[in-house]
Formats: sequence, C-alpha cells, structure tokens
Amino acid sequence: MYYQWKPYVSAAERRLKAERAAARFRRKGRALAPVRIAGRAIANTFWGKAWCNNMERYGDYSNRLPRGRTYVRNGSVIDLQIAAGEVKARVIGSDIYTTTVKVAALPRARWKGIAADCAGSIDSLVELLQGRLSRGVMERLCRPGTGLFPAPKDIAFNCSCPDWAAMCKHVAAVLYGVGARLDSEPELLFTLRRVDARNLVARAGAGLPLAKKAPAAGKLLDGAKLDEMFGIEMAELAAPASGKAATGRSRTKPAKRKKKSRLE
Repeated sequence: MYYQWKPYVSAAERRLKAERAAARFRRKGRALAPVRIAGRAIANTFWGKAWCNNMERYGDYSNRLPRGRTYVRNGSVIDLQIAAGEVKARVIGSDIYTTTVKVAALPRARWKGIAADCAGSIDSLVELLQGRLSRGVMERLCRPGTGLFPAPKDIAFNCSCPDWAAMCKHVAAVLYGVGARLDSEPELLFTLRRVDARNLVARAGAGLPLAKKAPAAGKLLDGAKLDEMFGIEMAELAAPASGKAATGRSRTKPAKRKKKSRLE
C-alpha cells in the first residue's frame, strides 16, 4: 500500500473553512468562543506566555506542538470553553472534531504553600491578573513542579479525530488556544486549576482591594525574563534543543484506536 501526502491547504483556505463552520453553528443558535490570533505571537501577556512556556518545557509534547501552533494560528479552534478542571473545544481539520482536555486540580497542600510564600507580596487582584508583580513572586507562581502550572501527568485529553497518537495536532492547538485565551481572561487559569486567586491577596480583615491606578510598569516581568525563568525560549524563536523527553513514559501505538491518554 502506498501513502500519499494530503493536498496542501493554504492558511487562507483553512481560515475560510473555519469561518464557514463557525457560521453553521451560529445559525443553529450555538454560542461559540473562537480563538483568534493576531500576528505571529500566540500569547502576548505574562499569563499567556507563561502557559505556553510551561507546556513547551515537556519533551512529551515536542513532536506535536508545531502542527498545533499552525492550527491555532489559522483559526481552526472555532470554540474553546474553559471551566473548572476542563477545557472543551471544537477544532476544524478534515472534519469538525470535539476535543476535551482535563487538568487535575492543584493539590491543596501546594496551593497553601504558594499562598504562604506570596503572603503580603501581592497588593491587589488586578495586579496579580495583569502579571505586574515582583520577579520573586512570579518565579514562585511559575516554578516547575511546585507552582501553579500543570505537568504532563496532570493533563489527560481526548479527541474525536482518527489520529491514534496520544496527543494529536487538534489537542495541541487547543492547549495553545488556552494560552491565547489567558491573554484576555487570566483568571481562567485559576478556574482551571480549581483554586481561588483571591487567596493570594493577603490583606487581613479587608475584601478584595481594587487598584485605583495601573501598577508601576517597572514591576512587569518582561518576556525575556520569563524565558529565562523557564530555561527555554518560545518555540517560534528557537527549536527544541533535544528530542529527548523531559518527563513521561514512552508512547507506543496501541492495539486499538483508543484516543484517551494520560501522560505521566
């Protein structure tokens, strides 16, 4: 049996296909929350970049992430909904596929440790969500293994596409879509990990403080420092140094086309 490459489909054609599919859903009265990327950067804010950087740290994902970036940039993620512990999405490929990503709740002990370490260092919820905090606080929140972001073992996914791989390109697109969504709704990261961001605002006897003016620009942790914190560069700028997995067990082709998988 001979295999042939599928015909090339331009980015413009993919976007048009995605727009038509989304329009069909809307005509049926279904509300959609598409992921729209302007320019080359998938994420532009601290929380969006931090999510993408964390995901790219893991060799488990390295062989599927490039296709995912292409899909999300082309507007193929026509619907993405983030709730407590779960992301549900619709992605356009050869067909419309339903993708689900489940993220484990942040362990209570870890969340208490983060809150204790950050106590008194965060002035307002606005400041937290804008990522305008001291380098020390943000390093604590983003610390691999003991911070806020999930490791591969915390993520399980399922896609209705016929691809037998543990992570298909549609799942990868959805994971990048989460980073893009955090640009505009950073509070969804806390929702996804099932923790309350207000716990990090340590002001005894007071409600949530609302900043009357924007935090000082000097407190913003820029992209270069973020890359330095994670020890990598964004994939758009540099290819992975090695194909060796940083964590997780090796994947083999299953006997049956069972899509649900958990990386550990």
